[in-house]
Amino acid sequence: MTTMRSPLSVAPCAMALALGLAACTGADAPSDAVFTAAMQNYLARHGDLCLAKSHWPIDVTQHEIDVGGRNARQMPVLERLGLVNSTVAEVDVDDEGTLHHMKVRRFALTDAGRKYYVMRETGNGGAAVQGDFCAAHLSLDRVVGWKLNPAAEGRPQRAVVSYTYKIDPAPWTSDAEAQRVFPVVAGVVRGAGTAQLQESFRQTKDGWVPAELEGS
Repeated sequence: MTTMRSPLSVAPCAMALALGLAACTGADAPSDAVFTAAMQNYLARHGDLCLAKSHWPIDVTQHEIDVGGRNARQMPVLERLGLVNSTVAEVDVDDEGTLHHMKVRRFALTDAGRKYYVMRETGNGGAAVQGDFCAAHLSLDRVVGWKLNPAAEGRPQRAVVSYTYKIDPAPWTSDAEAQRVFPVVAGVVRGAGTAQLQESFRQTKDGWVPAELEGS
């Protein structure tokens, strides 16, 4: 949904004072320039488009293959592209206290695939990091608009910023079968420069920071 600047973003410091909120400083008063800088900083650190495949190797059971599970559909495509390879492994699976010994198809990253395994900050000012297999990196195209949400009940003032993005996709994302099994990635790649995304920020003494990083 497009979020253009609302009347609340006109003279926001005066509005904040009228509502009894903390006054804005000149350096971080809401503006296109301020939120452009905030978005650029955010995407530089958190702009990776990843696949939620943090823990490797990935085992695929026969049941997952039979029901067409996500990994059962996606991993063979990544193997054809040379990003993973597979072997047969034997594992014990705990099913409510009962161990079942079974064979699985085990997928591990190749040297080519490890290029796309990225260590990402997960919050707390960058103190925590986690790896993930990533398909692209987003950077800012332009800020389309922003909407302020006043501080309330001890929560700082917040802003929801709408923006378009540029994208640097991995070469393998152009493969037709990869686009079929990773439809979200394909959609984000196609939307570069036109599709709008949103990010929430909160105001702190150090300026506007992503709202999701509550511990930062």
